[in-house]
Amino acid sequence: MKKLKVALMFGGKSVEHEVSLMSAKNIASALDKNKYEVIFIGIDKDGRWLKCSSDFKINKTLKEISLIGKNNIKSANQGDAHSVVVDVAFSILHGPYGEDGTIQGLLKMLNF
Repeated sequence: MKKLKVALMFGGKSVEHEVSLMSAKNIASALDKNKYEVIFIGIDKDGRWLKCSSDFKINKTLKEISLIGKNNIKSANQGDAHSVVVDVAFSILHGPYGEDGTIQGLLKMLNF
């Protein structure tokens, strides 16, 4: 059986940035590694989307990333960002841009 590619999106511009990191760690540890391939997307405090590893460290040395949704609809990015195709995007953003429907609207536009 093919693993489902799951994007975990965490961090963000909110004052609840660090809370989001803790939530993402808990969710990642609960996911069945035999069923899911996890793509870690950290959003820094400036709003840049960065491809992270499972250490959840978000810093400016990481490669920028964009998501490709169903029907090859690509999220906006600046410059030469790395693109990744995922089956499911899981927003773990807290506060503004996370709990206000902003990211959900973006994901809907990408057909997630």
